[in-house]
Amino acid sequence: TQSTWGSEISFLFMRDWDDDVTVLFSEQQIADRVKLLGEQISRDLKGKNPILVCVLNGAYMFAADLSRQVTIPHRIDFVQCSSYGSGTTSAGQVNILKEMRFDAHNEHLIFIEDIIDTGLTLHTLIEHYKAKHQPASISLVALIDKPGRRQVSLQPSWQALQVGNDDFVVGYGMDFDEKYRSLPYVGLMKGNAPVHE
Repeated sequence: TQSTWGSEISFLFMRDWDDDVTVLFSEQQIADRVKLLGEQISRDLKGKNPILVCVLNGAYMFAADLSRQVTIPHRIDFVQCSSYGSGTTSAGQVNILKEMRFDAHNEHLIFIEDIIDTGLTLHTLIEHYKAKHQPASISLVALIDKPGRRQVSLQPSWQALQVGNDDFVVGYGMDFDEKYRSLPYVGLMKGNAPVHE
């Protein structure tokens, strides 16, 4: 049947990554949490017509799914920062590569991030938008939070999941050296990997 065929394809797809990644949060677990986040955001920002701002590249899957679950009027935009470079060593500096297309002045912004670890990237981005664009408010929603790694004072307004301090996760848009983004689940990377920003 069609459902059996789909299950076999999903199973075979996951097997390709068995040596590198262990499934940590399944597709269904993620979908359930994203639906709940959409409900919370819709309730908390009712009447404010927020702009959902996806932080590329890692949050693209999360942002697309979350936008479909937010029932209040909203727009979506994108920003991009760099901090890692390639490989296992962080570049140590946060650069803003892409600004929002919409005018952020007096708007209610919700930055959508895949994972908050040290918090340096989001802290730099938020301070930049506060100083340069003067939005009405800035909120932060994270798919995954690692509060034990925080190096700055930063807390998400909403979060879906938490992982351990030493867990490096990939999949559902998150990568390691531009690999594993297309995995439909969040997986735990085996072996040594860099610290998320």
